[in-house]
Amino acid sequence: MPACCRAFSFRGLALLCVLTFAGGAWAQSDIDEVHLTRREGSAVVAKVNPGVDSALNTYTKPIRKNVDLVLVPVTITDALNRLVLGLQKDNFQVLEGKKPQAIEHFSSEDAPVSVGILLDTSGSMANKMDRAREAVTKFCNDANPQDEFFMITFSDEPRLVEDFTPRTEELESKLMGAQVDGQTSLLDAIYMGITWMRDARYSRKALLIISDGGDNHSRYTEAEVKSSIKEADVVIYAVGIYDRYFPTEEERLGPELLSDIAELTGGQAFTLDNPNDLPAVVSRVGVALRNQYVLAYHPENSQHDGKWHKIKIKLKLPTRLAFLHVHAKAGYYAASE
Repeated sequence: MPACCRAFSFRGLALLCVLTFAGGAWAQSDIDEVHLTRREGSAVVAKVNPGVDSALNTYTKPIRKNVDLVLVPVTITDALNRLVLGLQKDNFQVLEGKKPQAIEHFSSEDAPVSVGILLDTSGSMANKMDRAREAVTKFCNDANPQDEFFMITFSDEPRLVEDFTPRTEELESKLMGAQVDGQTSLLDAIYMGITWMRDARYSRKALLIISDGGDNHSRYTEAEVKSSIKEADVVIYAVGIYDRYFPTEEERLGPELLSDIAELTGGQAFTLDNPNDLPAVVSRVGVALRNQYVLAYHPENSQHDGKWHKIKIKLKLPTRLAFLHVHAKAGYYAASE
């Protein structure tokens, strides 16, 4: 049996680790544990997000929805960062604060996902863009046929180059015309992606970020973007392609920034030093996205207090499986009265 695919059996519990995030990548996440103008076609182009602020000058909080059902996508990996499949509802425990919650819905099927692709097109990506195009194309082609995608490119500012579409060939066409130049407005792009996701068709939502540096040209702050992320049910995966030498402080902090953002949502961040590894790692991110467990519960003593409620997902497994890692969002904001 290949090294990346092994079955483990413990007293009738079968766990299948199907994937190793290899290819020179390593996950930075320590595991403990998302409206604009309606769609008007596939040729939408926007320099910034007009539904938030056309000049990106003013931070505007996302609207909190009055929904009591909390959805928690969960990914389980082993010590080698391989996906673990085969778990059942009874293997999970949800804690809100310190109080156990009853899991009312459980799924491990490959349900359709709304995905936003955020692609760095700053000048430093010039020698990496071919691999980035290849990675995005493979990611889309390997997706569930019902998935929908939008794509934002970012350099001096974020730009929507393709609105939601299930037609992956339209994304590929826009990829071919992507021009590299300028600086990196990473935080602005993430904020725009989170806000655009309000038009998503599906309850499962994800952003895939591909970048080679830290932020050096955004108007939104890290705190504002993290606040936006915490209010959105969007899982973020980030793949950073970094040189071994960081010429600026922003680039040095890039891996940590992407890691913090991804962890907050239950996603993961990966660091590469070889652009040739990019297609394989992005493809594996796609597999991880299609093999999530989704837990849903109605909070006991639900309060519409507008406050942040911490979530902790625990595994109910033999102690010999304590090496397994849980990737899940850190919490959610309750609706306000």
